[in-house]
Amino acid sequence: MKRRELVRARLVTQRLLGAPFASVAAAVAWFGAVQAQDYRGALWGIGQRVRGATEADVERAIATRAIVRTWPMRGTLHLLAAADVHWITRALAPRVIARSAGRHRQLGLDARTFAKARRVLERALAGQEPMTRDELYALLARNRIAPTGQRGIHILAMLAMQGVLCLGPHHGKQPTFTLLDEWIAPPPARDREDALGELARRYFTSHGPATLADFAWWTGLPLGDARRAHALARPDLDEIIVDGQPCSWVPARRRGAGPAVHLLPAYDEYTVAYRERGAILDPAHAARAGNGIFSPVIVVAGQIAGTWTRELRRDRVIVRANLLRAAARAPLTAAVVRYAAFHGRAGELAHAR
Repeated sequence: MKRRELVRARLVTQRLLGAPFASVAAAVAWFGAVQAQDYRGALWGIGQRVRGATEADVERAIATRAIVRTWPMRGTLHLLAAADVHWITRALAPRVIARSAGRHRQLGLDARTFAKARRVLERALAGQEPMTRDELYALLARNRIAPTGQRGIHILAMLAMQGVLCLGPHHGKQPTFTLLDEWIAPPPARDREDALGELARRYFTSHGPATLADFAWWTGLPLGDARRAHALARPDLDEIIVDGQPCSWVPARRRGAGPAVHLLPAYDEYTVAYRERGAILDPAHAARAGNGIFSPVIVVAGQIAGTWTRELRRDRVIVRANLLRAAARAPLTAAVVRYAAFHGRAGELAHAR
């Protein structure tokens, strides 16, 4: 398989081309986990893969507990389907916890502090509505657990990785938190071998063609565990060679028709879920394009062709394009219209000054 074919195949498996999903929950379940530290960007990343979805539809899926935002892997916020949040967190978060020990020591956070914070927050949240981050920080402070200097967010993230907390719906611009087992009833336990195999099947089906190194990067697993997971999933996967590297995937059965231009948010799975991005980003443009990860990007025929910003007004969305190379205006305008419709507004294309 040539690189051009690799890019096309990923556009289809990532559902940027081909049949869109019928629901937000189905889209998130397809990926296993969708990176979501940029909350608004993640809503659009999911929404553009779902037929006719609006931002309100994705937020409704969070509010109705169909999908859940938490810290399951790589120490980063992700959105997961309700049925997956417990077992994926149990499979992947312990390694992040172990690797965070040094930072916790720097912040003066030890096992006793985490245990006390857990007791305080469990008492406050049990049977109650989700509380905002600021409310939880105030609660910690009243119980002589200082949340300052990043201590608060590390406490919340640790308790989420331990399966105690998860995020609830946003309250205005503020995230809220609740008890995971009250928000989503825990399913029957899944043994580690089964979890590893399912993670590999889910990743290579939704992100392939991809290498073993890509899978290890995405999960944060050590290479030995990644190899074991890949071996468990291999009977369900096809193998191909791209630039001398073995890649795994599940070929799509449907044609990959769809838009030529996509406006992707920062940290979209299409850009962030691989160890390297040489197939979609010219290294000469990496700095201007936020390495393909840190800035919202314009993707033309699978290649990063620029970056974009938005201005959200009452009746319209103005998208300003900063192109790295020439791109046809009509498909770019159509992408802006799709993005604006997600927000229930008219769209306007402008070029960066």
